[in-house]
Amino acid sequence: MKNRLLCLSAIALAASGFSVQSNAGTACVFDLMGTNGPTYNLMKDYALQAKSWGVDMSLKAYTDERVASEDFAAKKCDVLSATGMRARKYNKFVGSLDAIGAAPSKKVTYEAMKLIADPKLASKMKSNGYEVVGTIPLGAAYLFVDDRSIDTVAKAAGKRFAVLDHDKSQAKMVARLGAQPVSSDITTFAGKFNNGQVDMIGAPAMAYKPLELAKGLGTKGAIIKFPILQVTNMIVAQDSAFTDAQAQKSREWFAGQLPTMFKMIQRDESAIPAKYWHDIPANDEIGYVKLMRDGRMAMTAEGDYDPSMMKLLKKVRCQVNPASFECSLQGE
Repeated sequence: MKNRLLCLSAIALAASGFSVQSNAGTACVFDLMGTNGPTYNLMKDYALQAKSWGVDMSLKAYTDERVASEDFAAKKCDVLSATGMRARKYNKFVGSLDAIGAAPSKKVTYEAMKLIADPKLASKMKSNGYEVVGTIPLGAAYLFVDDRSIDTVAKAAGKRFAVLDHDKSQAKMVARLGAQPVSSDITTFAGKFNNGQVDMIGAPAMAYKPLELAKGLGTKGAIIKFPILQVTNMIVAQDSAFTDAQAQKSREWFAGQLPTMFKMIQRDESAIPAKYWHDIPANDEIGYVKLMRDGRMAMTAEGDYDPSMMKLLKKVRCQVNPASFECSLQGE
């Protein structure tokens, strides 16, 4: 009788979408600050919550994103937490949230990231043996320049710009600006800026303090207050690590954390001294939007971004700002 009850309990759990014994074991978590960073701390909360879904995982911190991704690809981890730019190869749809200029405000980013948890998009979360089980906003990437006079496209011509070597779209966009792309990675781009090897970088506010970017800004530098893209973290799992129900609960959990995470982004931006923030000339703003749109559409055609995500993001942008010039245009 006891064995029969255990069997019935197992069947009931399986029917509800929970596995009796989870396949998820280790989560490789990239965070610039290691175990002291905000992403790692959020993942600790996530691992604790996941136990209630039948998922048991341990966390392993990485300060080198490339190594974390390589370990995941080699199946040394069951789950990976890394930037969408790095993890795009595992799922281009979700990885395209970071497309140049595609999410020009926190509101657009918030609404788009909520949609990742929509059950109607569940099929888009699976690709090539992997499944996206959550996303984390890290904030808008702004231009950090060593000379605040570099505030127009024309003035960026010939300037050295550190780009991440694993994201070819960055080099393409920098070339469109007439600047000189300098190949870098997550561990070197800040050092090149701080040491004067490059004139410009793109980074979110959360990177300002841990990467000591005030050194690169010096007395003449500035942060151009115009978001060039939204940096996100993708939580991607080996396809066998979660049941469909567990994966959906995971995405919904991360969506539920969005209000708190956006407050943290606002806190990081507010903590940067006001003297560093620099607005671009108002007359130039629409030109930048159009430049990024043209570049984004060209890179989508070249296969850098997912076309269906570009359509989704345009729909969200036009819901947030229906008066935008692009809403009456074809494309995306």
